[in-house]
Amino acid sequence: MNTERKKRKRRKTDWSMVVIPFFAAVALISMISCFLTMGYYHLKEKKAEEALASAPVTYTQEEVDLLVEHAVQEAVDEAVQETNDDFLAQIRTRMENGESTVSMLRDFYPDNLVVYDKGKYVFLDILDSITHNNLSAENIRSDEETGEITYVSGEEVISHKGIDVSKFQGEIDWKSVKNDGVEYAFIRLGIRGYTSGEIVLDESFEENVTGALEEDMHVGVYFFSQAVTEEEILEEADFVIENLEPYEIDYPVVIDIEEINSNNARTNDLTAEERTQLVITFCERIKEAGYTPMIYGNLKTFLLMLDITQLEEYEKWYAYYSTEEFYYPYDFSVWQYTESGSVDGIDTDVDINISFKEW
Repeated sequence: MNTERKKRKRRKTDWSMVVIPFFAAVALISMISCFLTMGYYHLKEKKAEEALASAPVTYTQEEVDLLVEHAVQEAVDEAVQETNDDFLAQIRTRMENGESTVSMLRDFYPDNLVVYDKGKYVFLDILDSITHNNLSAENIRSDEETGEITYVSGEEVISHKGIDVSKFQGEIDWKSVKNDGVEYAFIRLGIRGYTSGEIVLDESFEENVTGALEEDMHVGVYFFSQAVTEEEILEEADFVIENLEPYEIDYPVVIDIEEINSNNARTNDLTAEERTQLVITFCERIKEAGYTPMIYGNLKTFLLMLDITQLEEYEKWYAYYSTEEFYYPYDFSVWQYTESGSVDGIDTDVDINISFKEW
């Protein structure tokens, strides 16, 4: 019994001696195979990545659209930032140089007409339905010594020098005025008081019109209107016609439309339409009497106080005190470019004009 047990134990020990090394060898081989496999796939993955990196990339149309949109947006954002920085720098420099706000706005909004009125800035569309002038700021010439303005075509001066005067210029030596190159004069005939409503003949009218005509100068006249009704505007026109009867003038008869900076000015409550109809009535009565009617005003007059679309057929006299630009796209015949000019024969400052035609 013991002998049989010993034999079985010996056979078990002998089998273990064989099996254990066998499985150890199998495990070792498996581990080596595993490492080799991992190395193979790592190498294969690396080569695949390199291949993808060097291979052309393809995108769907949707992906391309998104990429383009993203790139455009980045470019726009960058451009906007640069533009904003440049714009702010411009504003700061121009303000430091004392430039006015309205001047800057006019540069920044070239497709509009910008007018300052009662603490606000009014932006107006430029109308193609109204006749535009063909004047170019590039053709304006300013004399460095005298500041006198001319308008040229090529090398030829095509503008005509004129003045407008009233009692405030005092006694005028008209011979000296003409010798200073003045071709014509607009002489104030009279006014209607902006509070009283009374029509008054200018104190120097007769003396001025006589003196200018004696020097064979072209003469026109103007009347400062403050009419508020059709009856009043006709009264003003008839007053002008009556006082012109003794004289032969060949330049326009002008209705002067200006804003009065007074709370009690009688025309303060007129609408643009009402004022426009009064101006038309005046011009038509002047035309019936055989004279050429004309309207005097500035930017605010023509763009805000009147409806310019109804006044196409009448001559315009435009007041704008600049020597570099007109800043008015519509047609006009006379430009008053300064109220502080100097002319021989007149001791005070005087308005100086240039016209682009003759009558």
